[in-house]
Amino acid sequence: MEKKRTLLNRLISYFGGLFIVTIGIAISVQSDLGVSPLSAIPYTLTCCWGIEMGKATILFHCVLVLLQILILRKNFKLKLLLQVPVGIVFGYFTTFCNYLVTLLPTTENMVIRICLALISTVFVAIGIFFYLPADIMPLAGEGIMQAVADTTKIDFSKVKVASDIIMVLISLVTCLIVLHSIGSVGIGTIIAAILTGVVLGQITKFWERHAR
Repeated sequence: MEKKRTLLNRLISYFGGLFIVTIGIAISVQSDLGVSPLSAIPYTLTCCWGIEMGKATILFHCVLVLLQILILRKNFKLKLLLQVPVGIVFGYFTTFCNYLVTLLPTTENMVIRICLALISTVFVAIGIFFYLPADIMPLAGEGIMQAVADTTKIDFSKVKVASDIIMVLISLVTCLIVLHSIGSVGIGTIIAAILTGVVLGQITKFWERHAR
């Protein structure tokens, strides 16, 4: 019974955290200043070809799982296929949260838009704080980074930095070619890349300090 309760708590923390992350993503979209590196490619698909962002997110996750299979080959574990249904849930969360933020008034005021980008970073960090420790299943974005790290023996942190840069560059080049604008990349992308880890660290320290 205790194990079931513990698993239930982990699942609530996991999916609750994922939902909070998608709120942050939706707010970053609303700011129109660029999204976080991991969301850059799905949002690029939305900007360039009109694919609804939730569906683009699901497609992106499926592609990342396929890449993990190609990278890991015989070392690929079947349980990692669970990243696909997790990606589907994440995609539907994204669709729902994008709908919710459309209820907010739009603005051209740069100060307010930067505030939205900062708020989105806080939401993403809070979401990560809840879903990561639950240790259920990584998102496909983290899964591909771990696969590369395991295969190349390069530190995960270095792989993450390189992965974020590559995804931003792919998005930037695609938007420049198709839209002749920077599209999904902007100051909000830089804010997310720099501050998410910092905010997550502060949240973790605050929790450890007050949970005693």
